[in-house]
Amino acid sequence: MNQPIVSILVPNYKTLELTKLCLRLLRKHTESSQVRVIVIDNDSNDESLAYLRTVAWINLIERKAIPGESAVQSHSRALDLALAQVTTPYVLSIHTDTLIKHPQWLDFLLAQLTARPSIAGVGSWKLESKSYWRQVLKGVERKMQLTYYRLIGRTKHGIEGIGKNYYYLRSHCALYRMDLLKKYNLHFSDGDMVAGKDMHKCLVDAGHEMIFLPSDILINYLEHINHATTVLNPHLSKRQKSVDKGLRRIEKSLARMQASAILQDGSLDR
Repeated sequence: MNQPIVSILVPNYKTLELTKLCLRLLRKHTESSQVRVIVIDNDSNDESLAYLRTVAWINLIERKAIPGESAVQSHSRALDLALAQVTTPYVLSIHTDTLIKHPQWLDFLLAQLTARPSIAGVGSWKLESKSYWRQVLKGVERKMQLTYYRLIGRTKHGIEGIGKNYYYLRSHCALYRMDLLKKYNLHFSDGDMVAGKDMHKCLVDAGHEMIFLPSDILINYLEHINHATTVLNPHLSKRQKSVDKGLRRIEKSLARMQASAILQDGSLDR
């Protein structure tokens, strides 16, 4: 029997329908012998946790919240609980609003990571479906930013920005080499930052490459509904306008992914 080569870490917090969709799409489009899926429930205590207990092919960790911790800390610490159980050569973090759409998605990511020995991680900063002209304008804006950063000598090996304001592989899609995470004793919650931010910087500072995959290519393999957990749990957000806009975005994404058919296929839980 083939041994898994990638551990996939999926934190969950009170997103029943998205969690079902995420896991069922993952099951549908992934060769099961390649992966070990670890889902970390962040003290949801709701129907999403009840559902996860019925999914036969995942490894479930039930994490209890720490009083006073922020949502950012909760997410990072959940990933670290699972990271401690990883024995595969590679580890991938995704969110429950990361939706797989192509059967070659994992092969694609692994090919990018193993292209050169110097590469420590590959993934996404923002994964969005935008019109052609919005992509052009965003590209121009980013090139202007990078030109400025290079002029002042503050861009280096995959970190773009100044001080703490730099791009990093975000946990909605970030694939790493486990040997390097162990070598440098790295964790998602290092520096008490957003998940993986300090990890990214430490790998770059050690001389490794961190590869940002272009959204217009990566989106052929998977989509990310940005901030879906916050949108579906309004108490986590301070801006009702953002919640309303997010709900409309979720509805469009689910329609595009033909979510209703996947949500009716309970066989993907077995």
